[in-house]
Parts: sequence; C-alpha cells; structure tokens
Amino acid sequence: MIALVVAMAEGNVIGARNDLPWYLPADLKHFKEITSGHTVIMGRTTFESIIARLHRPLPNRRSVVITRKVEYDYKGVEIMHDVADIAVLAEEVYVIGGAQIYAATINQADKLYVTEVHAAIPGDTYFPTIDPKKWQEVSRESHAADEKNQYDYDFVMYERK
Repeated sequence: MIALVVAMAEGNVIGARNDLPWYLPADLKHFKEITSGHTVIMGRTTFESIIARLHRPLPNRRSVVITRKVEYDYKGVEIMHDVADIAVLAEEVYVIGGAQIYAATINQADKLYVTEVHAAIPGDTYFPTIDPKKWQEVSRESHAADEKNQYDYDFVMYERK
C-alpha cells in the first residue's frame, strides 16, 4: 500500500523556499499519528528541510530518501535513486514529499491523507491536482483555527476509486 501524506493550502500550495509556509501543530500531530512506526519516502530536499528543522531524521520511522545524487549518504536513512524502487518495499509506505516525488507516485498510490489548510498562502511548490474521477473522499474532519493553529483546516482521506 502506498499512501501520500500532504498538507496543502488553497491552490495546492505545499511549500515555500523548501519549507512549510505555515505552522499548524495539530497537523504535525496528525502527521506523526499517521506515519509513526512506518516507512516514509521523501525526496532529498524534503529530507534536508526536516534535518534543518529537527537536526535528525524523523523519529520512530524508517526513512527512505530518493535522490539522483549517487554519492548522497546520511546516517540512519536509506537511499534510493529511482522512485520506481519503492515497489521493492513490501510494506505500507507513506510518501511525504516533495512535489516531484508526489507527482511521480500519485498514480501508484492507494490513499491520500490530505490536510487542507483554508488560507491563500503564497508558495513555490505544489501538490498535483486530485482528480475526482480517480479519487473518492472517504472521510473529512473539520477544525477551526484556535490559539495554536492560525488557520481553519480539514483532515481529509481519499481512496482510489
């Protein structure tokens, strides 16, 4: 099973300058609940943004970084050089970005875990359009902004039709 996990603002914005352009602690908690104990797949720049923020790979997850850089190495993570290689992982995997990795895996994915951030936030990185002919919304949990989360947001799950 391949699932994509993403938070996106209006216009499918997922990033700005290699970082999340918002801070929603509830989304970070939701992300942790979905991915803990599983394998997460990400591109090199997404991985490097995690390292810049946390100074280590995501805890309690097997991290797989996809990069074209042949010599790339980082202690505690696995390196793959082609997104097609994730097919050899005989387990549930969670793709966590970035845009190129999402675009390369969305047609193989079984589920989408989407946090819809209800705000027009400028960015330079985008999630592919979710085609309603291919995806069916199966759950939605709406939340209002509060003292910790500055925007309204929904946790939405889609399954492939």
